Amino acid sequence: MKIERIGLHVLQLPLKQPFTTSFGTQKVRELILVELESEGVTGWGEVSTLPEPLYNYETTKTALHMLEDFLVPLVLGRRFSHPDTMADAWEPLRGHHIAKAGLNNAFWDAWAKARSIPLAKALGGVKERIPVGVSVGIQGSVGATLRQVETFLSEGYRRIKVKIKPGWDEELLRALRSEFGNIPLMADANSAYTLADIPLFERLDDLGLMMIEQPLGEDDIVDHAQLQARLKTPICLDESILTPSDARKALDLGSCRIINVKVGRVGGLSPLLKLHDLCVKRAVPLWCGGMLESGVGRAHNIALTTLSGFTLPGDTSASDRYFAEDIVEPAARLEPGGYLAVPLGAGIGVAVMKNRVERYCVDHRVIAAI
Repeated sequence: MKIERIGLHVLQLPLKQPFTTSFGTQKVRELILVELESEGVTGWGEVSTLPEPLYNYETTKTALHMLEDFLVPLVLGRRFSHPDTMADAWEPLRGHHIAKAGLNNAFWDAWAKARSIPLAKALGGVKERIPVGVSVGIQGSVGATLRQVETFLSEGYRRIKVKIKPGWDEELLRALRSEFGNIPLMADANSAYTLADIPLFERLDDLGLMMIEQPLGEDDIVDHAQLQARLKTPICLDESILTPSDARKALDLGSCRIINVKVGRVGGLSPLLKLHDLCVKRAVPLWCGGMLESGVGRAHNIALTTLSGFTLPGDTSASDRYFAEDIVEPAARLEPGGYLAVPLGAGIGVAVMKNRVERYCVDHRVIAAI
């Protein structure tokens, strides 16, 4: 398939309520949509960066720069037989995984559409619906968190993840256990702690948490190994795992027992499939994390989670968890029992609503082959 034209749309989607983690608060979700045209087919991808370098070093502006000046010129006007061969084209360019993912995923969508098959089938997925959990940001009080969790449980979400940070951790988690009993519960620290906090994590060991996600440095696998050796509770790595090689090294060191996969963080669906196969071979549970994606990124996450290695409920919650209006139809809706249906249409299986893209668009660039 020949890559003929690529559009980059910077959107700012209002969130229904602020979402707070240990590294900041988002009130608007800024992201980049990649629109890729190839031989009469349009594929869509999402670049899930933040405006500031808080989750990682990438930002909306750096992603635009990488796409316009480096990634798109490497593929525009060229033919690729498979999305993996496109990913190979920018192998010499280091880092900038989220920018790469937007382009790689857009081609996956186009490639599946050209073959009239769902993206899930193109990836080798085996599920018709996926179990989903929900991520709860840092609230103003423990009581407010309990009320929000109660709502999500009543809606049917199959796992509760709460964000924690120093001073907002043990009291909250014990209150959740006391109020809701043995619900599937995990804590996400977003790298807010150090090895000096080992006594805290040892106290949390009796709470029966599913996992503690990324408690230590965002680029660390050595200290995590020391912490995991002290705990019964599994450590799940997120920010530390950028490549399949990172996953292998972390598992060899004993740094974690579970891995959270984010499509953007590892550079797109092509490298992610290699990471998936490694973890399946080593019997390491996977789940799909979220970056407050729009319906485009959400559709990619749903397709990915149909793979056999994704054995734990992910963060791909329903669209109305974050947005009053999504940019795709049909929006992802929670089904009874805490599941999302896998779209049956070709590619990502949802239609991008151009009028909504225009409504929330704050910048737009088009790059066409000569």
